[in-house]
Amino acid sequence: MPVPAAPPGQPKKAATAAWIGSALEYYDFFIYGSAAALIFPKVFFDESDPATATLLSLATFGVAYAARPVGALFLGHFGDRAGRKKIMVFTLILMGVSTFLIGCLPTRDQVGSLAPVLLVLCRVLQGISAAGEQASANSMTLEHAPPNRRGFFTSFTLSGTQGGQLLATLVFIPIAALPEDQLLSWGWRVPFWLSIAVAVVGYVIRRKLEETPAFEAQQATGEVVKLPLAVLLREHWADVLRVIAGALVASVSTIFTVWALAYATSDSVGMDRSSMLWVGALANLVALAAIPAWATLSDRIGRRPVFLIGATGSAVMMVAYLWAISTGSYPLILLMGIATFGVVYSAANGVWPSFYGEMFSTRVRLSGMAIGTQIGFAVAGFAVTFAAQIAGPNGDDWSSVALFTAALCVPPVIAALSARETAKTPTEQLGERPVREPSQPETVTA
Repeated sequence: MPVPAAPPGQPKKAATAAWIGSALEYYDFFIYGSAAALIFPKVFFDESDPATATLLSLATFGVAYAARPVGALFLGHFGDRAGRKKIMVFTLILMGVSTFLIGCLPTRDQVGSLAPVLLVLCRVLQGISAAGEQASANSMTLEHAPPNRRGFFTSFTLSGTQGGQLLATLVFIPIAALPEDQLLSWGWRVPFWLSIAVAVVGYVIRRKLEETPAFEAQQATGEVVKLPLAVLLREHWADVLRVIAGALVASVSTIFTVWALAYATSDSVGMDRSSMLWVGALANLVALAAIPAWATLSDRIGRRPVFLIGATGSAVMMVAYLWAISTGSYPLILLMGIATFGVVYSAANGVWPSFYGEMFSTRVRLSGMAIGTQIGFAVAGFAVTFAAQIAGPNGDDWSSVALFTAALCVPPVIAALSARETAKTPTEQLGERPVREPSQPETVTA
């Protein structure tokens, strides 16, 4: 059945809500990454063993990724049953509250081993929230978008995440410049406290957004399934596996954002904290323009070629970026950082919301995207911990980390090569399998 067109202005409203919500949500999520690399080893863990403290701190960064598949199961189910809008509002409020609570936590010096336990608990709540945020926002924008511009409109979710990372980085630059005693006593808490605005702003923006025409048409015809997960695994199991494999490309983001920052500011390289944060800020600024540009290109030439550019290019460029850090040359680091994360990685990052979402039908789209991406993202989250171990006792074996990151880009390439091209497929036909015509008997003429 053809899907009715979205009311005038709704595609832009959906894209704006996705952008702002994702920016606020991932501001919360990524200030944790910066703090895990720069501050938490000294605040929540034993300073007498700096290497172990850093490893444990980076492991807490990965904990949220481990929680995300669990959150995806529940939030994906309710999103396909109750609608995209309700999940978008819920996830934003949960992220804002859990991040604010991190800023209120007592330190190890105050309550001992209870401090990291409370930190992990808040981090789990962050992960559950993030599990439903992108999938619901992507589904909302894709189902509101004009058929020939789905790539462009869905890319606003990911440019929003880059905006959130940029905001988080800019907030952390003056914080990181504080004297050590002020930074470790109260300064690190300020970015987390600011996240309370997420709950307020997010609610105001998203509560006025209308549900998608595709979901409303499904409700009107009684086609909303009671158990989306069962339908998903029965009809779309291969696509779920493709999304899991494709989502491993997010390892580039976590290695770039967290491990490379920790490596660059370590004693072996000795870069200034604020200088390295500016690399991330400028790379994200470039990504804000690159993501919609790559997505627009995918509306013209297809999702697969653009995604492949991002995945294969990132494998090569991460080697160049980590090598640049090892040289200690800041101009070279800045150039390679912008090229790697701001330009090349943005090709995969900008197109995956439409690429993955178009693999599934409306009945199971949110579940399929949430479960597939969050399992892949879980691996990407712990890639930081693995990188810290691969880097050796001194944390300076950058070449092994670079090869490890490049290897994680191989499954996304395979997933893209095996996927269908859906850029030109009508919205109501997305996720449908082609029906083979019965073969006709040959006619024998005398």
